[in-house]
Amino acid sequence: MKITFKLYASLTDYLPPQARGDNQVALEVPEGATIAQVAEPYGLPHKLVHLVLVNGVYVPPAERATRALKEGDVLAIWPPIAGG
Repeated sequence: MKITFKLYASLTDYLPPQARGDNQVALEVPEGATIAQVAEPYGLPHKLVHLVLVNGVYVPPAERATRALKEGDVLAIWPPIAGG
């Protein structure tokens, strides 16, 4: 199944170089792949995976290892961001 995987801010460095300009990559993943399974190959440091959204809806940390993605989903991950 096809999904879109987006990384924001400093996390874009974990995408393949050709995908960093758009901060996203189209992926072919197995049916029933979870958020954690999709993110794992990118080597994202756990402490930098702060805000996780699927189709714009927040996914709490407790659900990320078991939440299965569906065809056409957009998975977006943001690091902690401080402002002032």
